[in-house]
Amino acid sequence: MSTRKYRGFGLVSIGAVAGILLSAGVTAVAQRGSPLPLDELRQLTNVFGAIKDNYVEPVDDKTLIQNAISGMVSNLDPHSAYLDADAFRDMQTATQGEFGGLGIEVGAEDGFVKVISPIEDTPAARAGILAGDLIIKIDDTPTKGIQLNDAVKLMRGAPKSPITLTIMRADQPQPLVVKLVRDIIKVRSVRSKMLDDGTAYLRIAQFQEKTGPDMARQLRELGAKGAPKSLVLDLRNDPGGLLTSAIGVAGAFLPNPQDTLVVSTEGRTPDARHKYMGKPSEYARGEGDYLADLPAWVKTVPMVVLVNVGSASASEIVAGALQDHKRAKLLGNRTFGKGSVQVILPLSQDTAVKLTTSRYLTPAGRSIQATGIVPDYIVADTAKGDLFRLPREADLQRHLSNQQDSNEIKSSAFDTNEPPVAKIFEFGGKDDFQLQQAQNLLAGRPIEKGEQRQAKADVKPAGKTDTQRMKITPSGVEPSKAK
Repeated sequence: MSTRKYRGFGLVSIGAVAGILLSAGVTAVAQRGSPLPLDELRQLTNVFGAIKDNYVEPVDDKTLIQNAISGMVSNLDPHSAYLDADAFRDMQTATQGEFGGLGIEVGAEDGFVKVISPIEDTPAARAGILAGDLIIKIDDTPTKGIQLNDAVKLMRGAPKSPITLTIMRADQPQPLVVKLVRDIIKVRSVRSKMLDDGTAYLRIAQFQEKTGPDMARQLRELGAKGAPKSLVLDLRNDPGGLLTSAIGVAGAFLPNPQDTLVVSTEGRTPDARHKYMGKPSEYARGEGDYLADLPAWVKTVPMVVLVNVGSASASEIVAGALQDHKRAKLLGNRTFGKGSVQVILPLSQDTAVKLTTSRYLTPAGRSIQATGIVPDYIVADTAKGDLFRLPREADLQRHLSNQQDSNEIKSSAFDTNEPPVAKIFEFGGKDDFQLQQAQNLLAGRPIEKGEQRQAKADVKPAGKTDTQRMKITPSGVEPSKAK
């Protein structure tokens, strides 16, 4: 994500992927007037020397320094990271909407490769890969302890080439073997259609550079034959993306966007504190004011926003702005809870640091970090209950706390070992239960909430089961001896 404040440094990211050179770090510390941590710096150089002199195999200086930088940043919070040449290039191409691979965003947790989110309409999504899955083997290579960049490289390859992933899933006692075919990933950020009852349906799968202009074009097309009676904006399972795009999307529906607060950020430095209004200088990146000639109905049409546990970051900014300004009703499940902003700070021509610099607040001043946004109408994913049982921000190690609310919401509060209640459905399709309830709400009809899950604390213990528990080891998966 880029913004006027940080445009000189690079992209500002709130979505879906260190330290510093020693001399630069010393200079920065000195400039802030803080005492230099001489003992700690000496310890760092001692470890560097010990590895150089005594490690069983020789390690070059570049590798040691890059490892030190990566560890320094990755231990801050789940969203800060050192981007080497490959990761930096992948980040840049992902925001442009086209890249090669499986269509899967991964992270590292406890030495394993964990699925953060499959990207809609990609080989990974079509094969049934889910957020929260642990990838324990890539083809014949175990992933325990593997560097994340190395795992990503193994999953890359020529389009149409096969690959096999072995995964562990919380509700499955045995590993799953998934065969996929690599492809060129072209993420379709925005899609839309008219529903039978005159409702316009607009889905945003990810906030990319072209999301705003694409959305504006499709809104014009939706109203080409007359203004729709109502509008559903679908942000479910949208992991976020560029802040500028989120501001543009929210501004499209707000009556006076240039004078309306969309989101604000709070951080330690002056540049990290800013109020973002819905004006072109905040959302247009060389595209001109793509919201200037939107049809009038876009500002006034009755509107529902669909969200769920997979709605994160930029999705939550849009949902929070439209909810706080009472422009739309939110329907679905509590959102993911990623309320922090990342800035991409280039270190060289082909490396950078993705660094968390601030928390963001909705227009009403709400921090949703590790708590998420609560919809106006809680409705399960399906009539039989929730389908998407994904990890939340509060489940991630070293996540930032919510400075306003200590009541963090974790997915672990629910029994994720229960089998799925329903089959995967197409967002916007005929079996989309939440969309049906949004249409009921817009038409003034009663809505159904679906079966609601209970927290573990509210469920009485059941009898013993014969399900064989498994555990992950460096060599694979084996039965657990734990009772």
